[in-house]
Amino acid sequence: MTPTSVTSAAFDEAPLVARAKAGDSAAFSELVSHYERKIFRLAKNITRHDEDAEDVLQEAFIKAYEHLDRFEGNSKFYTWLVRIAVNEALMKLRKRKTDKTVSLDEPLDAGEDLMQREIAVWDDNPEQQYSGEEMKKILEDALDTLKPDFRTVFTLRDIEELSTEETADALGISVAAVKSRLLRARLALREKLTRQFKRKGGNAFDFM
Repeated sequence: MTPTSVTSAAFDEAPLVARAKAGDSAAFSELVSHYERKIFRLAKNITRHDEDAEDVLQEAFIKAYEHLDRFEGNSKFYTWLVRIAVNEALMKLRKRKTDKTVSLDEPLDAGEDLMQREIAVWDDNPEQQYSGEEMKKILEDALDTLKPDFRTVFTLRDIEELSTEETADALGISVAAVKSRLLRARLALREKLTRQFKRKGGNAFDFM
C-alpha cells in the first residue's frame, strides 16, 4: 500500500462507512484512498521511520477492515482509525526500544497560564536564516527528542490539527491529559529549537 493524495472540499465519510459495514469493499477502498496519506504521515511523525510508518499504515487499515463491525459511530471513523494507527505506531516504538526521550518532570500548570520554565524569546524568524530543507531537518530532529506520548499528542493536535476532544478520544485519555502533554511537548520543542538556533549563531522567532 503506497500513500496517495486524495483531495476533497467536503468529504462525507458516513455513507461510505455504512456501505463498508454492509460489505461493500469498494466503499472501504475509497475510505483508504482518502485517509491513507494522513495515516502514513501520522505514523511517520510518531515512529520517525519510513518503513515502520508503512507497516503501521498496512496494519491500521487491515485491523480497521477486520473489526469494522465494532465501529459504533460514536465518533468519526477517522478518529477511530487514528486510534488504531497510534496503537500500532506505539507498539513499533516499544519493540524498537531506541526512542530518545526528554525528561519533563517539573510541575507545570496545564491551564497554560503558569509555566515554571523560562523560555527564551525568539526575535527573528529562522525561516529567513535557513533554507526550507534545513528548517525541516531542524524540526524533525527536535521531534525526535520528544517522549512518544508527547510526540503523539503534538502530532495529533498541531500537525494533524485534531481538536483536543478528538485527540483525547483517539488516545483514550482525558482532555486534561491532552492539554498537559501538549503543553509539555511545546515547551520541550521550544527549548530544543532555541538552543539549536543559538548554536548556529541566530536568534529565533516566537514559536507556539
